[in-house]
Amino acid sequence: MIVRCTIDGRPVSTQVAPGETLRSMLVSLGHFAVRDSDDREGFAGSDTVLVDDVPVYANLLLAAEMEGVEIRTSDSLAHGAQLSIVQEAMIDAGIVQSAYNAPAAALLLTWLLEHNPKPSREEVKDVLSGIFVRDTGYEHYFLAVKLASERMEKGSYESKIAPEFRDNLSYVGKVKPKIDGRQLVAGWKSFVEDRVEPGACTMVMLRSPYAHAFITKIDTSEAEAMPGVVSIITADNCPDVFYMSAGQGNPEPSPYDRRLFNWKVRHVGDRVAAIVAETEEQAIAARSKIKVEYEVLKPIFTVEEAMAPDAPIVQNGAAEYLSGAPDNLDEYNKGVDPREGKVIYPFPLHADNRHNVAAAAHGAIGNVDKGFEESDVVIERTYQSSQIQCTPLEPHIVYSKIDNDRLVIHASTQVPFHLRRIVAKVCGIDENKIHVVKEKVGGGYGSKQDILVEDVAGYATWLTRRPILYRNTREEEFIANSTRHPMRVTVKMGAKKDGTLSAVYMDVRANTGPYGNHCLTVPMNACSKTLPLLSCPNMKFDVTTYYTNIPPTGAYQGYGAPKGSYALMTAMSEMADALGIDALEFARKNHVERGFMLEILKSLGEGREGTVVPVGSCGLRKSLDQGAEMIGWGREETSADPDWKIGKGFAMIQQGSGLPGLDHSTCDVVMNTDGTFMVHSGGSDLGTGLDTISVKCVSEVLCVPMDKVSILSGDTDNTMFDTGAYASSGTYFSGNATLKAAQDLKKKVLAEAALQMDEDVSNLELQAPGKIVSKKSGKHLSYATLSHDALTGVGRGQLVGYGSFVTNNAAIPYGAHFAQVAVNVKTGQVKVQKFYALQDAGTPINPELALCQMYGAAFKSIGHSLYEDMVLDSEGVCKAANFTTYGVPMTSELPEEFKAVLIDEDDEFGPYGAKSISEIATNGAAPAIANAIYDAVGVWIRSWPFTPEKILRELGKIS
Repeated sequence: MIVRCTIDGRPVSTQVAPGETLRSMLVSLGHFAVRDSDDREGFAGSDTVLVDDVPVYANLLLAAEMEGVEIRTSDSLAHGAQLSIVQEAMIDAGIVQSAYNAPAAALLLTWLLEHNPKPSREEVKDVLSGIFVRDTGYEHYFLAVKLASERMEKGSYESKIAPEFRDNLSYVGKVKPKIDGRQLVAGWKSFVEDRVEPGACTMVMLRSPYAHAFITKIDTSEAEAMPGVVSIITADNCPDVFYMSAGQGNPEPSPYDRRLFNWKVRHVGDRVAAIVAETEEQAIAARSKIKVEYEVLKPIFTVEEAMAPDAPIVQNGAAEYLSGAPDNLDEYNKGVDPREGKVIYPFPLHADNRHNVAAAAHGAIGNVDKGFEESDVVIERTYQSSQIQCTPLEPHIVYSKIDNDRLVIHASTQVPFHLRRIVAKVCGIDENKIHVVKEKVGGGYGSKQDILVEDVAGYATWLTRRPILYRNTREEEFIANSTRHPMRVTVKMGAKKDGTLSAVYMDVRANTGPYGNHCLTVPMNACSKTLPLLSCPNMKFDVTTYYTNIPPTGAYQGYGAPKGSYALMTAMSEMADALGIDALEFARKNHVERGFMLEILKSLGEGREGTVVPVGSCGLRKSLDQGAEMIGWGREETSADPDWKIGKGFAMIQQGSGLPGLDHSTCDVVMNTDGTFMVHSGGSDLGTGLDTISVKCVSEVLCVPMDKVSILSGDTDNTMFDTGAYASSGTYFSGNATLKAAQDLKKKVLAEAALQMDEDVSNLELQAPGKIVSKKSGKHLSYATLSHDALTGVGRGQLVGYGSFVTNNAAIPYGAHFAQVAVNVKTGQVKVQKFYALQDAGTPINPELALCQMYGAAFKSIGHSLYEDMVLDSEGVCKAANFTTYGVPMTSELPEEFKAVLIDEDDEFGPYGAKSISEIATNGAAPAIANAIYDAVGVWIRSWPFTPEKILRELGKIS
């Protein structure tokens, strides 16, 4: 039928199909910024538009209902290149980061301000209640509204956006617009789905209904004969290549324990077949015609079940070693069922797949047994975390095609170079045959460090030579992608009566699910990012990771540290309680300070010996002292309602800045012919502002405005190698590589200027806004003239600076998170009244973006602590495989008072003194809230989420 309506002020007449959604119609008309994050669930808000001036979800309305209405999309906000006041305020406030639903948010805030130029905080919360924000939290959205309102009324901002740092610098540490903010908030083409060309095929996946089973027969003949079907890939015809999906290190500290498709399925949702067809409808129709027979096996879901003597074996394939094979390997592999496949170890991981052990690690300093013997008080506690999903707004998606006999992969990835390497291995081709283009990432949080969709799509395109789009459904995000490893952490702690720690032991039992990606490094982080907080002479850890049949696990922001932090910091408070000492004073007495040698790191390398380093810049004590003052530590709070009890808690936290001794970043900076600059960085900006950091470093060194510097990053053809954006490496490694490249170019600019100006190089200096000046003669030379003359027929060539950064030095961020909660003793409900996140990030290069990342990470961790949980039934089916059922924190869950505070420290190794910021912010909520609950009602909650049922059970109200 024909629908006639008005869209963004223009009359439109368009043909729509029966059942077609409004969003589908709008996208077909070029409004691609109306995006889909939830498969028509009506939750995330990425598809928000205005219909007759009422905010609606475009996915929930039929196009046929739009006859005669007026529709307004986010495309109406900008006028050509000129953004609206609201869009510019959002960029300036720092909330345009991964930005998958930033255009929708901009439309809603514009609508609000049109109806109410000075809205209250509650009114802003209400209008944002239909928008899910995972990356930045919501706090700076209130600031963005205030900024826009001020500018509309007075023509300029009056409110302070963020603190600024380093008076001697012009760009670093200053509030400056994110360089890709305009593109993202306006909804211009940015993401993988925006790059798909007409005529591309669609791929869908057939997935296992069973948690543990052998495929005994698979018949694709009827499906292959269906209209439009191009190819069907199964275990029967896929490459016999075993690999690992984890985009980390090479060789990876994970076992190679998967093929594209296996004869044994190991979780509900495991891959059974990939169907490539001309259209999505044809691919789905063909999927229903595939006949599969299974031999169903008993599944296991918990660490305890995996440890049992008679436990079913999840990965029972033949073990192989690329190095370090044990002497008894032939005996170990006797009688293996070939349907199990293989488990190939790049190097020994202390694994035993015959007993479901995917990896293990052990280490110690001092003498723990003696430390416990000398202790006046010894406690031992066990803490448990649940399985939680990363929930990026943009699902995992890939578009692959052939160009000039090379495989081109447009990917939403954190690790373009690892992606290239792994797909090359799967396809059996050289890396020079693959070009990976990292598009803007609409949320990753670690989950896009794994190669979870690009392997199948890349192989399918290489096989068929057809362009292919593959995109996960939201359900597939839950059942077939990276989640946080559930862990059981036992902490044994000994201390003297005066509060001096004498021994600490951590036993970590981690659940890696069906495959071993990150199975060594994530559980290790539970120890390596927590034990070094303590100045204890005797420490020991044991880490064991088990295979089970839960949905897959992998990397997630914090990367194991949130679980270790929850266990160790809660145990610290339990020990303080047992000693009768104030928990804050106990922490002050036992935390590390600058100069303390972190001997425990020697045992915490990724498959090899770690490096012992001293504590460098450290804002831990400042964070503790300022946070305690902010929350009124030691002051009792009471409620007017006797059913509500109020308590306070805190946690010390740390993380890392990349992986010293393992990570490597490279960059070049080119001077263009007009004296402007082009940066080619291997780093992967996930929306966090890494590209802006690189541009600021170049602007600072070369004394030019930021708009004179452009950047291309994360493109394997056009940039040099970078290990990728994970382990909080971006600022420290990629930023330092860019800084070194800029410094190298500065030397070359001065040398070239000395020749052109006939001056000694020692007399020359760079000055803004882009010139070389002689301190001796006063002569000056513009960059444009310098570059032009260098590139004439008699010149010496283009000026290019090169930077390569590796280090064994650590730039460790520290912090403390404080919480005040109210607990209802009748219902068990917990309300977070106050939450303060105080963190030392060294020099925050992008302070407004840094604050937003702290808010986002802390808020998501509040959700993890209180209610997020991937509940499985007895057959391994996830009962919470959508946003609504799973539950993520929205505006209604915001603390009444929520503050992020940047603690000023200047690191000696980071670029301009910078350290990492966002991962560490996931580590504090669980222990701070658990300790606050105890302070309120006197019970320790030793498993997350901290549900009302658990609290009532501990209070003795229910059994």
